[in-house]
Amino acid sequence: MRKQIVAGNWKMNTNLAEGIELCSSIIAQLGATDKEVIIGAPYIHLASLVDLVNGSPVKLAGQNCHQENSGAYTGEISAKMLASLGLDYVILGHSERRAYFAENNQLLAQKIDASLSEGLKVIYCCGETLEERKSASHFEVVSTQIEEALYHLEVSSFVNIVLAYEPVWAIGTGETATSAQAQEMHAHIRSVLADKYGTEIANNTSILYGGSCKPSNAEEIFSQADVDGGLIGGASLKAEDFIAIIKA
Repeated sequence: MRKQIVAGNWKMNTNLAEGIELCSSIIAQLGATDKEVIIGAPYIHLASLVDLVNGSPVKLAGQNCHQENSGAYTGEISAKMLASLGLDYVILGHSERRAYFAENNQLLAQKIDASLSEGLKVIYCCGETLEERKSASHFEVVSTQIEEALYHLEVSSFVNIVLAYEPVWAIGTGETATSAQAQEMHAHIRSVLADKYGTEIANNTSILYGGSCKPSNAEEIFSQADVDGGLIGGASLKAEDFIAIIKA
């Protein structure tokens, strides 16, 4: 039975005091839940938040990591460093990392391997741009992102893999894929996994929707058969909105 997951990606927002306050508010309002709740906080927050979430249902994620464990990579953070804090997850392949930092599928495959080797679970992001959707290449683009980054993995690795579909044209734009569009792509992603790893792995892998998900549309999107939760951006920066999405 695949998990229902709601992950908040704070991106480059909140200073340390604000992050502690936000996390504390989320924990206080969350209560008992059968959902997997994850916060992807900026690096400088993580050591402080580890103690804060201890004993709560909330788990922590790094927003990225380097593909090497150590070395002369000024300003970078390794999967080994994240794991040393006791984190559960790392987010890899976010569309902003692809667009602004030229991360490609081959590099992301290396980052995935580094993360899994350190015992981290991976939230791997995939999705198409507006131009790719308009040209009807969106299924091909997402298939390639999955094949080139994940198809080298052993079946046993998939217990530690979560996918997140991000229609890039719906991130921070206020546009949202319709529930039917989300379901169509999530079903496609599951079929891509099934082609390589079989239906059991495909049916047990959680696939999240990311793209201007908010309290007003979360219930409709999450009601789709192949949508297992969300990777939430802006709405995760307000405790009340994030809690409302979790409850949806």
